[in-house]
Formats: sequence, C-alpha cells, structure tokens
Amino acid sequence: MSTMPVASPSSPRSPGSGSLLGQFGTYIGLIVVLAGMVGLFGSLSEYFLTRETFVTIANEIPALAVMAVGMTFVLIIAGIDLSVGSVLALSAAVTAAAILQWHVPVPLATLLGLATGLVCGATTGAISVAWRLPSFIVSLGMLEAVRGGAYLVTDSRTQYVGNAIAGLAAPWIGGISAAFLLALVLVIVGQLVLSHTVFGRYVVGIGTNEEAIRLAGVDPRPIRIVVFALTGLLAGLAGLMQAARLEAADPNSGVGVELQVIAAVVIGGTSLMGGRGSVISTFFGVLIIAVLEAGLAQVGASEPSKRIITGAVIVVAVIIDTLRQRRAERKAA
Repeated sequence: MSTMPVASPSSPRSPGSGSLLGQFGTYIGLIVVLAGMVGLFGSLSEYFLTRETFVTIANEIPALAVMAVGMTFVLIIAGIDLSVGSVLALSAAVTAAAILQWHVPVPLATLLGLATGLVCGATTGAISVAWRLPSFIVSLGMLEAVRGGAYLVTDSRTQYVGNAIAGLAAPWIGGISAAFLLALVLVIVGQLVLSHTVFGRYVVGIGTNEEAIRLAGVDPRPIRIVVFALTGLLAGLAGLMQAARLEAADPNSGVGVELQVIAAVVIGGTSLMGGRGSVISTFFGVLIIAVLEAGLAQVGASEPSKRIITGAVIVVAVIIDTLRQRRAERKAA
C-alpha cells in the first residue's frame, strides 16, 4: 500500500473494501443467484413457493446469521474461528443450567449464557495474539475444550427449558420470529460498524496490511481480541436462539455448524485472505445456504447428495474468490 488511510479516522473509505459500484455488483450477483435457486426449486417442487416454506426458512436461520456476522469480521482480519458451534452449545447449556439447576432468574441466566460466549471468544483471541499462534489451531483446540464443557454442564444430557426463553423464537409479524428480526438488526448494525466506524476501518486495514496499521501507530492486537470476543458473544446469542426455538439445550447442538457459517461468509464474497468483506453480502450467503438446504430437502435429495451439492457450492465460491483476488492483484501491479 502506498498510502495508509487507516491512520486517519476521517478517511472516507476502508482500505481493501472496494468501490461502492463493486459492492453493488456483488449484491446484484448474489440476488440473481438467490432468485435463480428459488425459481429452480419452485419449478421442481409445488410446495416450495409457499408462505409456509419462506416463514420456516426465516425462522431457522437467525442462529446461523448472527454467527456469520461475527465470522465476517474474523475472516476480514485474515483469521478463522472453528469453535463457534461448540460455543453455541456451551452458552445454551450454561443458560439452561442456570435456570434449571441454579434457579437463577431468566434474564440473569441469559446474560450468563452471553457472557460465556464472550469469554470463550476473548480467550481464543487472547491466546492467538499473545503467543502469535494461528487462530485456526487455537480455535480448533477451543472447539474440543468448549464442547467438553458443554457435556460437563449438562451431564451429557439434553436440558429441557420449556418456554422459559421461548419468547425469542415466538412468532411476531406474519409468523416471523423475534429472533429473525433481531438477526436482521445485527446484520445492519454489523455493516454500519464495518463501513462507517474507525473500528471497522482498522479491521479491514489489519486484514489488508497489518504492518501498515502498526506503522501508522495502531496496535492491532487488542482489535484482534475484540473481534474474536465479538464472534464468541454472537455465538452465545445463537445458542440462546436455538435453545429458544427447540425449548432445550442439547450438548451435541452446533456440531459442524462452523463449516456452514464459514461457507455462508465465503459465498457472500468475504475474502479468505482477509481485507475484504461485507456483512450484507454475508446475509445473502446465509439465505443461499438456507434456500439450498430447504430446496434439496423438498425435492427429496438424500443426505449424502445434499452434502455433496453443498460442498460443491462452497468449493465454487472459494474458486471464484481466488480468481477475484488474483485479478485484483494483477490490476494493482
């Protein structure tokens, strides 16, 4: 980078964020893909283009959406967090244990669940930063440790909380749950933070050129820790959303969900190399994943077939991202 716009908080554009025209083009491309998938499954299944299908999709994606918001920030700083599924399970387990075993009031129990996610994420970030370890390795270890914690808290059994926190999943407008509306709010807030705050510019700058950020007088270490802590907090919220929808906390919940989260973020156009991403685009990626799964289920695809197709979509998204990155590097040269 020949200049360091991050050094000035008044800089109008984050480094590596791309032009508004480029972002608009990405949005249009994702909308076209989403519309094409809806049209395809609508032609293959007479039940797909119904209100019930879309309400079901909307009420099933909040947990994935809020985790994807946090993962977008993590990938933009060129990191990764594989522990979000386990953090989801532990946060839900702590909330259920607080209500059922410790007889803590529900509002305080939910705060304990969120705090659990926050601590897990901050721990991952702090260890990665303090010992300069790849976040991939640290979060992989956290994945196992936190999952073990979920089993200990629940005694390896599903904890049924009933309607104690069911209000989060209760239908509001047209059958849409409060959790979905909250997820939409968090997507909008996440995009505003990324695009219009100094913190957002630092996040993009770290992923684009961390050394330039350091030379500009900004310590990237606390920013990295905050990003991981934010991701853990949102994973904790996702745990509450899932427990509210199922009225139970299952220590096995969230197994493999980190792959879905990363897939949604990558499909949305966030670079695996860091420095570029959009929370709005990530939300479109979540919708694409959800529509793909719902459509395949309705047309009767087997579980192995669904996994193969979903995996192929992820690989294609990564290839497209790599080609886009190489084209950008050629233009810069």
